[in-house]
Amino acid sequence: MSQQQQWTPKNLLSTASSCWEAITLQTGVKLDVFSCIAAGAAEPLALAEKLGADARAVTMLCNALAAMGLLKKEGTLFKNTEPARQYLVKSSPEYIGYIIIHFYHTVESWWHLPQAIRIGEQISSVYEKTEDERESFLMGMHNLASALAPKIAAILDLGSAGSLLDLGGGPGTYAVNFCRANPYLHAVVFDLPGSREYAQRIIALAGMSDRIEFAPGNYMTDSIPGAYDAVWLSQILHAEGPDDCRKLISKAAAALNPGGAIYIHDFILNDDMAGPAFPAIFSLNMLVATKGGQSYSEGQLRDMLAHAGVINIKRLDFKGPNDSGIICGRVA
Repeated sequence: MSQQQQWTPKNLLSTASSCWEAITLQTGVKLDVFSCIAAGAAEPLALAEKLGADARAVTMLCNALAAMGLLKKEGTLFKNTEPARQYLVKSSPEYIGYIIIHFYHTVESWWHLPQAIRIGEQISSVYEKTEDERESFLMGMHNLASALAPKIAAILDLGSAGSLLDLGGGPGTYAVNFCRANPYLHAVVFDLPGSREYAQRIIALAGMSDRIEFAPGNYMTDSIPGAYDAVWLSQILHAEGPDDCRKLISKAAAALNPGGAIYIHDFILNDDMAGPAFPAIFSLNMLVATKGGQSYSEGQLRDMLAHAGVINIKRLDFKGPNDSGIICGRVA
């Protein structure tokens, strides 16, 4: 709810219980309910057998998902609605279940928010991942970036760039789209070794293996190989504290050729830090999940860029879902 809306007992209670609806959706995706009935309507008992779950509990879950408009109930049978078929069935090219499962993995950390507020630091981390958590995180980032990257590629000034560094680029989705939009561009995705398998798969599926390579490393502790005409930092600064952000931006700027461009894409707060709502609430997600991460304001990001010697700093005319924005500049 935005700051401008009036709080009433009704919407206070609705917000307080909204996590129940979210976890119902997450559970449906986590158990892969929607894929299990992709072929047609199913009885709860047959669905429970497929899931290895309790029939009564599965019936209750399906009733709840039907009440949310994700399943349709016909007699005792349940089938997917069109949005569920489009976005929640794994075989669909528009499947976004990975990011939904990533949100499921963040829930435990959020339960510790009161304690984190008291002591001022994380209690548990969603970044210490099992393989399932790593997959949902990286492919979830791919889900989100797949929708945004083509739009961003159309507004970035990469026409004269021959090389791009996608720093902390995870599955490489942005690098793929930037290279697709700029035929002479080559890119390096620099990220932790655990991201390699996912990035190489996505790069190969896009037919970009000859133009995009993956370089394993830790962007905070390892040197960055090569020199580039542009560097892209998407949704990585919020996982770091202010001092580390300054170091990371300085390291990225130092990897640029003269006149090279640096682009920062993140959830950006107003300079008073009290809005927009999503970046402000996302800061709490970073509190419970990281050692020093937070959302940053436009003014803070501009200062960090200037500290790194970046000039011609500006904010692009772009607003993504959840108030993501892009700030950029060039090195002399």
